[in-house]
Amino acid sequence: MDMKTLYLVVPLAPLAGAVIAGLFGRQIGRIGAHVVTILGVLVSFLVSLVIFQDVLAGHTWNGAIYTWLTSGNVSMEVGFLVDRLTTVMMLVVTFVSLCVHIYTIGYMSDDPGYQRFFSYISLFTFSMLMLVMSNNFLQLFFGWEAVGLVSYLLIGFWYTRDTAIYANLKAFLVNRVGDFGFLLGIGLVLAHFGSLDYATVFQAAPDMASHTISLINGQTWSLMTVICILLFIGAMGKSAQFPLHVWLPDSMEGPTPISALIHAATMVTAGIFMVARMSPLFELSDTALSFVMVIGAITALFMGFLGMIQNDIKRVIAYSTLSQLGYMTVALGASAYSVAIFHLMTHAFFKALLFLAAGSVIIGMHHDQDIRNMGGLRKYMPITWITLLIGSLALIGTPGMSGFYSKDSIIEAVHASHLWGAGFAAFAVTAGVFVTAFYSFRMYFMVFHGKERFHHAHAGHDQEADKNGDVHGHHHGGHSMPHESPWVVWLPLVLLAIPSIYTGWIYIEPMLYGDFFGSAIYIDSAAHPAMEELKAEFHGAGPMALHALATLPFWLAAAGVATAYFLYMVRRDLPQKIREKAGILYTILDEKYGFDRFNDWFFAGGARLIGGKLWRWGDVAAIDGIMVNGSARLIGRIAAVVRHLQSGYIYHYAFAMIIGVALLATWFVQL
Repeated sequence: MDMKTLYLVVPLAPLAGAVIAGLFGRQIGRIGAHVVTILGVLVSFLVSLVIFQDVLAGHTWNGAIYTWLTSGNVSMEVGFLVDRLTTVMMLVVTFVSLCVHIYTIGYMSDDPGYQRFFSYISLFTFSMLMLVMSNNFLQLFFGWEAVGLVSYLLIGFWYTRDTAIYANLKAFLVNRVGDFGFLLGIGLVLAHFGSLDYATVFQAAPDMASHTISLINGQTWSLMTVICILLFIGAMGKSAQFPLHVWLPDSMEGPTPISALIHAATMVTAGIFMVARMSPLFELSDTALSFVMVIGAITALFMGFLGMIQNDIKRVIAYSTLSQLGYMTVALGASAYSVAIFHLMTHAFFKALLFLAAGSVIIGMHHDQDIRNMGGLRKYMPITWITLLIGSLALIGTPGMSGFYSKDSIIEAVHASHLWGAGFAAFAVTAGVFVTAFYSFRMYFMVFHGKERFHHAHAGHDQEADKNGDVHGHHHGGHSMPHESPWVVWLPLVLLAIPSIYTGWIYIEPMLYGDFFGSAIYIDSAAHPAMEELKAEFHGAGPMALHALATLPFWLAAAGVATAYFLYMVRRDLPQKIREKAGILYTILDEKYGFDRFNDWFFAGGARLIGGKLWRWGDVAAIDGIMVNGSARLIGRIAAVVRHLQSGYIYHYAFAMIIGVALLATWFVQL
């Protein structure tokens, strides 16, 4: 079998699973649905491993598979670009997706939409693979929109819930805002480069660096800056960067496996991957890089603050995802693309682990997600406890864990950057370390340690479970004791915990300082020397971990954990007092800085207001009032006047004929 066929197998295997489970779900039953989809993703993962080995041996591939249409000199085609960057993404996507598929068997076991769910997550995997394997902007856009569509279907999976429908609509609309910018960026590329093929565009890019275009009021802008910022606006929507971040916390309304798949490893990282892939373009515009860095810094710090006050276990992790995506974006802005992809990879493992562990806790708690109703779960759920602890330690950057290597590299890269905005970004990512450690371990201590708070909480919670029985399908009658989840749920946790520990120290040297990505990532070292400076300071994974013990980020993380321990284990009365004293500060965080309220009032309310006015003036007044009813009234009035001439008397008609003849005769005489 040649490699070209193998490349096709990777995205098509999950697609086949999705089609079979989706169209023939009733015939093949529940077991058939999960067997066929898991098999598809497993094949995809194993083939990705083979391709990865092939690419490491030096065999990259870039070519068209199928020409869709040709218009003039532009051919629009389905094509694959298989290089180091692609294969890393393929492995991350397929591995996390495989873990999520297995986990879903346990999590969704009682759900009536079981087959539909498996069909959706397989379709999502297909869409994501098409996105990362594309070699042209058209296919990138196809994958981009397809993951958006499937995430809409998944977030609103429990469509009987109003909150889920609101959340999936919000995700869809906010993504459309970003995608509009993305589409304009692709349009500019096609207009000025005359091609949608990556290789052609990247080759021509340096010659276009000096080109300008005039936008509003004849103001001239650098073409590269405009293209890069527009493409990045697409990434802001998909990767939930400020101010297009509002959809991600709400998307927790979807089932937990989705939170792990979409919001940890794959869809939200599409924007990060895209900017790294576009490095030859972004390197030509310092303005765009500064813009990327500042947006990332705002997201990294301010979204972390929101995680500090959340009480829903999944929302804490959702804000943590926002913050970590901010870190990746900051790395992109500092021209440390390989560091961003490295953090994307390590984060995919430990964040999927955290989400799935949270789902395991939710199952154990009979679908109560409020961490205030938990506590002391460690002895009931030992596997979930240890895996969630590993995930949390990786997230806060404990020296030696995977998250430490990628996160500290980002902080160092930003300190080494000389671009405008680097100072603010350096402060944001450093301060963010304390915030991350605090909210992670606040959640950890409240869930697994301290006194058990679920006995009194569950007295009123069972009615809630029954009320939503059609949604969750989990009835647990009167027994409210937590329990460890079945093996199909904890096995993926263990599978994800392993790379969360070791991927950092194994891959940091080749991925960051070796020539791992080769030509897939381009950096103009003279203009952006951050990676060169990092390389000069790097002396191996072991020394880096030892050196970290003397650095500020480590002590900030330790302080965050200590603060969380003090507030939630020693002095439990303090958080309430601090909240009362904080007053307006707490309200601002509780209102999520007012973004949701503003969007609902300004955009949603504005759209409703304009729609209402257009309906009243356009539909009712102009169309119905003037055109339809107005024309009928006009004809009625003309008829009322003409009616008087139709009297029915012969002498009236004779008189009218004589007058008519007289008028005609006069007219002819004049002629």
